[in-house]
Amino acid sequence: MRAIIIAAGRGSRLEHHTDACPKCMVEINGRSILSFQLEAFEANGVDDLHVVRGYLSDKLTVSGATYYENEVWEQNNILHSLFCAEDAFAGPLLTTYSDIVYTPQVVEKLLATTHDIALVVDADWAKTYVGRDDHPVEQAELCEADGEFVTQVGKWVGPEATIGEFIGLAYYSDEGARQLLEIWRDLRANLGDDEPFRHAELFRKAYHADLFNKTIARGVKVGFVQIEGGWREIDTVQDLERLSAQGSV
Repeated sequence: MRAIIIAAGRGSRLEHHTDACPKCMVEINGRSILSFQLEAFEANGVDDLHVVRGYLSDKLTVSGATYYENEVWEQNNILHSLFCAEDAFAGPLLTTYSDIVYTPQVVEKLLATTHDIALVVDADWAKTYVGRDDHPVEQAELCEADGEFVTQVGKWVGPEATIGEFIGLAYYSDEGARQLLEIWRDLRANLGDDEPFRHAELFRKAYHADLFNKTIARGVKVGFVQIEGGWREIDTVQDLERLSAQGSV
């Protein structure tokens, strides 16, 4: 099983912790954020690893991985970073943000999906925002759904009708990967980097969620796998300190 890890950014909200290493290499009780993902992947046979690097790329090494460089990581965002690994975008495939930790059980549940495209969505998302002052609810990528399919996902989705928060981990079958890649290539051919795209002011600053919403608008079904906890995002110093004190997800 293949996975693309999007790890190009610095993570400036982790302040001094990223002065000497990329965000995903910041340590929690003696082990890197990324090591939690690698452990969850190994437990589920996900061993074909593709890593998109950018900030301090020489400090990010994963045994056996294939690397892709986002040399303009400061000028773009998650979506463009992901497709630096366009050549690896073939299913079955997982994609993941690199600043999240999750248990092997989360990956196991995702791999059991029957959807061609499936997002991991945390139904217990609100609990993690209690006291999370440096990363308010407004920054959560929430999902709305109709039955078993996502209808929209992003930071603009309110908590009133949400089924949960998209954690940054997704699955694609052969067909799902083909459909998403086709839409991406169409966008690249017809949309300038500095043109608006969905909820992004500039296409080059778009999030993965913007592409999911475009995919849904084109009539492609995007499913979800619902979990209840078992993961955390490490975006701020407060996030890091809270998980360090807690000891596990």
